[in-house]
Amino acid sequence: MSSPLPGKTGSTETFLDGLLRFSPDAVIVTDRRGKILQANEQTERLFGYNRDELVGQPVEILVPDRFRSTHAKHRAQYAIEPHTRPMGAGLELFALRKDGSEFPVDIMLRSVETADGTVVLSVVRDISQHKRDEDALRESEQRLRLHVESVRDYAIFMLDPAGKISSWNSGAERLKGYQKEEIIGRHFSQFYTQEDAESGRPDRALQAAENEGRFEDEGWRVRKDGSSFWAGVTITALRDPNGKLLGFSKITRDLTERKRAEEALRRSEAQLRAIFEYSPDAIIGTDSHGKIVEVNGQVEKFFGYERSELIGKPIEILIPERFRDKHPNYRADYRHAPRTRPMGIGLQLFGLRKDGTEFPIDIMLSPVDTPEGKMVLSVIRDLSEKKRAQEELERREREKRYLEEELYTEHRFEDIIGDSPALKKVLKQVETVAATDVTVLILGETGTGKDLIARAIHELSSRAEHSLVKLNCAAIPTGLLESELFGHEKGSFTGAIAQKIGRLELAHQGSFFLDEVGELPLELQPKILRALQEKEFERVGGTRTIPVDVRLIAATNRDLGQMVKDRQFRGDLYYRLRVFPIVLPPLRERREDIPLLVRYFVSKHARSMDRRIETIPDEIMRSLVRWEWPGNIRELENFVERSVILTKGSTLRAPISELEMPSEIPHDPGASLESAEREHILRILRGAKGVIAGPNGAAARLGLKRTTLNSKLKKLGIEREDYEDYM
Repeated sequence: MSSPLPGKTGSTETFLDGLLRFSPDAVIVTDRRGKILQANEQTERLFGYNRDELVGQPVEILVPDRFRSTHAKHRAQYAIEPHTRPMGAGLELFALRKDGSEFPVDIMLRSVETADGTVVLSVVRDISQHKRDEDALRESEQRLRLHVESVRDYAIFMLDPAGKISSWNSGAERLKGYQKEEIIGRHFSQFYTQEDAESGRPDRALQAAENEGRFEDEGWRVRKDGSSFWAGVTITALRDPNGKLLGFSKITRDLTERKRAEEALRRSEAQLRAIFEYSPDAIIGTDSHGKIVEVNGQVEKFFGYERSELIGKPIEILIPERFRDKHPNYRADYRHAPRTRPMGIGLQLFGLRKDGTEFPIDIMLSPVDTPEGKMVLSVIRDLSEKKRAQEELERREREKRYLEEELYTEHRFEDIIGDSPALKKVLKQVETVAATDVTVLILGETGTGKDLIARAIHELSSRAEHSLVKLNCAAIPTGLLESELFGHEKGSFTGAIAQKIGRLELAHQGSFFLDEVGELPLELQPKILRALQEKEFERVGGTRTIPVDVRLIAATNRDLGQMVKDRQFRGDLYYRLRVFPIVLPPLRERREDIPLLVRYFVSKHARSMDRRIETIPDEIMRSLVRWEWPGNIRELENFVERSVILTKGSTLRAPISELEMPSEIPHDPGASLESAEREHILRILRGAKGVIAGPNGAAARLGLKRTTLNSKLKKLGIEREDYEDYM
């Protein structure tokens, strides 16, 4: 087709262009005077003319001489009363080829209004083969029967003049579902839907075939099993040489797939437009030069432009500047080798909004042929939400690591062991306060199980389904403590190569265990106080306020009240923490629990070392009960673990000499707990030859962390020269 119809654009132009290009019939467009305006390729093949030879000529050039005079009159009458004349009207029509030969045709006429006036669309079908088939049918009924039986793609059967079935081929069996013996003699109306049968449609079809000689129809038909299919039907009247009606031949073909395709085609434009407009992804159409020719609504939402601002602009307007130099080369390569490129191929791609901000995207490219030429469809997916989800997942993974590395793996016993009145009092307090949401301050010496009590409070609270996150103020260098507590933004300080979520934020909706709170630097104390009171904070280097909902549990082995007096701890924070204090008794004040703890630790560590220890000598147990245990439960467990390592048989062996304890512990009312603790640590340091870290170091022997022991050395004023003479 050289050009579209005058005045027609858009979907009409596409429809007519497609009709002219792909129709199996000759399609000729004439004006009201019969002058040929357009013709398709099938017209050239059918009549032998080039289109240039036809355009501008009267349509009568294609009509045999003997019909030309009457044809002009019929055309004039049609111009006065234009109407759609379908094919199959029973007229004996012939057309004239360029070489002078004639051939029988069937013609559909339709008047079409265009912006430039009325034109007539003539669809010309060569029915030469059809005529030959009809002649062959008349020549030999037997040959027809043989042919009918051999055809399986069509239901071909005969009807008597009343419409009763008189023959049945294998194709009919396959299509309709009836065997020959159960259908012969029955009326063909049973193949129609109930509505069509009751309306008399079968009788009208036979009457039309009888009157016109041939009747073509399409509609829904019913199989034996009750299922429906869209049928293309041809009914031909059969007459003897004298014109007497002998019956009818009926040919039925299953056109369900074609019907569905046609219905889909009718819906496709609206559906595609709806999909285009309401797609959750941005869709951009660009021409071969990379100019934007079409966008959907999501493009405006994603990129912040109005459609009018994008049409005609190069696609690079939506690409960050750092990629713009390379993009035309990629686009040129794609133009030379177009192919569909799916999403999810791992490229790091970004889009550029009108306001200059970038956002992560994924893109699918697909080449499309349109009447206007080649076009590339770019389907763009905003990955911002996916990135946020990934960050949330990473946050949860970090949270999990925090929990595993810093809380559950730290305390090496799984339950609270003991039956002493002092312990029962503590557990009663835990049960009482856990049901509330108030701040708890756990006080007690090192190794008394403050972290275990904190976990018990969390697990008995309404926040148990959320996280318990811990921060040990003594275990993290002061310079990193604020970042660990609140997190930081990328680039907020040297080494901040990525955003970091702080532990306070990780504890949102859960519990936050602030251990060794007495070591919290003064400059950070007002920041943690504000976060607790106002339930919000900012990351280091950030400006966005982050809301947080946590239940605070703090712990310390220091005298915070004295620290407030010494101006080493803020009073307002101290009173904010000390809403519900719980004081954990040292092990020496619950000696009746020591045998239970010893048996528990022996069983635990023997099992982990695959050993069987059945007996704990009485003298060892007495020594363990009598020892002061400055390191409390952690020191006791550490001592028992070493004892299990040293044991070769079924009776526990313990290095009691390490305790350096006389048979009776003298009671010195003048001696302070701090001086006793200082002497005990010095004794262990000397026994460890000054080594602090490692499995045999002083920290391990005391059941303390290396950082905790270093803090104690500083607090107690223990210098290296105090124990180096014993090394």
